[in-house]
Amino acid sequence: MSDERSREGQSASYRVVLFYSTSGVLIAEKILKRERIEYKLIPVPRHISSDCGICLRFPRKDEGRVMEALAGKVEIQDIHSL
Repeated sequence: MSDERSREGQSASYRVVLFYSTSGVLIAEKILKRERIEYKLIPVPRHISSDCGICLRFPRKDEGRVMEALAGKVEIQDIHSL
């Protein structure tokens, strides 16, 4: 099954951004809030990483806006579909 599909076989409607530190998540949260981009802070899903931490979840349709808003402002570790 493709990375772009959720466990239930439906098209993934969300993406999550993982950061190297909690401070990176908080910086990204401020940026997205200021840009009025929909997001939610969530625990990193276990199937993505066993590390303890939080990540940002956002609607897949907003991926371009999110990446543009964060570019050069915060270091992103990885991006995954949910």
